[in-house]
Amino acid sequence: MTGTSSLITLNNGIRMPALGLGVFQSTPEQTAGAVASALEKGYRLIDTAAAYFNERQVGEGLARSGVPRSEVFVTTKLWMSDYGYEQALRGFDVSRRKLGLEYVDLYLLHWPVPTDFAATVASYKAAGRLLADGRVRAIGVCNFGPSHLADLIARTEAVPAVNQVELHPFFTQRALREAAARYGVITQSWSPLGGVNVYAAKDPSVAKSPLTHPVVVALAKRYGKTPAQVVLRWHIEHGLSAIPKSVRPERIAENIGIFDFALKTEDVAAIDALDTGVRGGPDPEIVDTRLFNLSIPD
Repeated sequence: MTGTSSLITLNNGIRMPALGLGVFQSTPEQTAGAVASALEKGYRLIDTAAAYFNERQVGEGLARSGVPRSEVFVTTKLWMSDYGYEQALRGFDVSRRKLGLEYVDLYLLHWPVPTDFAATVASYKAAGRLLADGRVRAIGVCNFGPSHLADLIARTEAVPAVNQVELHPFFTQRALREAAARYGVITQSWSPLGGVNVYAAKDPSVAKSPLTHPVVVALAKRYGKTPAQVVLRWHIEHGLSAIPKSVRPERIAENIGIFDFALKTEDVAAIDALDTGVRGGPDPEIVDTRLFNLSIPD
């Protein structure tokens, strides 16, 4: 084991590792090995989703690792095609069966779907039933803006434990983080290294990564760390959870090597100043099943 993540306490008292392995865009052939490698190197949070089509391989990696189930925090997500109360319960059963687990640590709604928010609310109420039944340990959402959070909480009287959103030095989401903090919701960062600006760039010739920005490069040199380690440490300094994706053992090990140093306050501020206010991924206001026409097979 080469690293150990710090822990964040959720609003229901459950403790979640601050750093985890994300498996978005990890192929089924790559996923089991990446999960086993991450657990060997000290990761204890694995983040997947029904729509990633690799839940079975996450389960295989967990089993292959030999790490006790009680030591690993597993997150998966409900896809929009399964929104609705009964559909959500069925969708969870499919995910749990693919993972090969008796319970899931964190169950998230993947998008807010403003065009059919009633279905979103119904799905979240179903997640609440799963929580009450002990089939999940915490529930939350992804890609919710401040108004989505306020509406969901008002209509369900249940505060999400986590809101997982696009967040990196070029898109810091300060207003959203502050709103979530007022509710007691932990913000978790997807694409924490800003990779979405590269793989989803509308014009690849102008794709930009925070890891090549002169400020980040200079800080990495000063701290004797890599640019990725500096950026991931920036997330930790803000009290965020981050789930960087990698399938390369050396990069997986690099990403967790961030708990032996801290950034100075002025260096955190220097990275904060890189914010462009420009989202790299999809706008949650327009995401629905027409934009992403996926269905989840059993």
